[in-house]
Amino acid sequence: MAPFIEFVLEQVKGDLAEALAPERIEQICRELNYVWRRCTLDPVTTVYAFLRQVLAGNIACDHVPHLVGLNVTGEAYCKARARLPLELFQRLMEAVTSAVNDQVPAAWRDHRVWHVDGSACSMPDTPPLQAAFGQPGAQRPGCGFPVAHLLTLFDASTGFLLRVLPAPLRTHDQSQVPRVHEAFRPGDVVVADRGFCSYTHLALLNLAGVFALFRMHQATIVNFQKGRPYSPQKRAKNVPRVKGQPTSRWVQSLSQQDQIVEAFKPSERPKWMTPEDFARLPESMRLRELRYRINRPGFRVREVTLVTTLLDAQRYPAAELAKLYLKRWQIETNLRHLKQTLRMDLLRTKTVDGIHKELAMFAIVYNLVRSVMLRCAKRQRVPAVRISFIDAQRRLSYATLQATPRSLIVLPDRPGRREPRVCKRRPKRYRLMTKPRRKLQQALIRKQLTL
Repeated sequence: MAPFIEFVLEQVKGDLAEALAPERIEQICRELNYVWRRCTLDPVTTVYAFLRQVLAGNIACDHVPHLVGLNVTGEAYCKARARLPLELFQRLMEAVTSAVNDQVPAAWRDHRVWHVDGSACSMPDTPPLQAAFGQPGAQRPGCGFPVAHLLTLFDASTGFLLRVLPAPLRTHDQSQVPRVHEAFRPGDVVVADRGFCSYTHLALLNLAGVFALFRMHQATIVNFQKGRPYSPQKRAKNVPRVKGQPTSRWVQSLSQQDQIVEAFKPSERPKWMTPEDFARLPESMRLRELRYRINRPGFRVREVTLVTTLLDAQRYPAAELAKLYLKRWQIETNLRHLKQTLRMDLLRTKTVDGIHKELAMFAIVYNLVRSVMLRCAKRQRVPAVRISFIDAQRRLSYATLQATPRSLIVLPDRPGRREPRVCKRRPKRYRLMTKPRRKLQQALIRKQLTL
């Protein structure tokens, strides 16, 4: 085993190291009936080279043999990586996520808290990827790149990544959420923005014993007036809906802008839900709606309305729920580390299976870095969010077994930090591509011939 991998497994230790052990990789290959020759690029070496490639910032394949010290070409490494079955990477990712899932603590009022959000990543412009994922509609054919929609699930306390699910670009976030529900346990709390807020999603989580804290969808009418009238979606025939009235029934007022309401099951089934699952949903359920104002400078939103299934106002005060939702912004930082620091925003492989392999390896590497951050945070006696992600990545990328482990960089605590959303560095002023490259090349040739 290479000294680099020995150092990585020494840093993470425990179940996480066992999930990536050479014996485990070979065992999965045998279970998948994958046959290989004893050569330089065997499955273990290829997987570890792939891990080093992603950890170094998803560098080019031609650079990987130099980085890991293999006497092979970049083309040979790419072919060896392509030969490995996709299920090998998926099972390695499942083993890693299972190991980190056991480390997730009940960090908020005896509850584990999860952050769910959607994102996207770009990839090379090849026909298979265009057919599988599609590209933004504003770009003409041949002038854009395929983009995958990603659904991610992070632990709020440690930052571990439990799920990253790719789908075609034009995929709604809620159509993928049943695939992440399997990671939850009864009593967990899911925090998400208004793109995940619907009666069906809230009811599915409630049936599983999982609590939800979502920002209310902008199209939902919320009225905190006591005993206010309502106009439910399911009405008797010839009874028109009153415009401007909420669809939920007022039940109880907890404070001026905190109330219990009864929401009703929609009349139409969402396209992403099966008829059997839709039939299991209750006809109505009680929800809690609350609203608070943000007076801190630097925030664009001044008023936030939340909906939750945490109904007990004594155990879960409105102020605590507001603070819990405010920490949802941490998932944006996690996605930035995943897409910018590790450079997952632009994938390199040109096949659908290759994209899935690449995403699985990104999830593995990200969790390895998070595990190092968590261990160093305990040793340095600081919160894990204060440890520098980039410094932990560099430690895994360049350190060796002979080097004396040093403390990682601790970021300063900067509450209320405000930064404008502007770019100082100007991009080059080239025109945007509005025609396929081949047509533009032919136009240049015709222009040269006429000179």
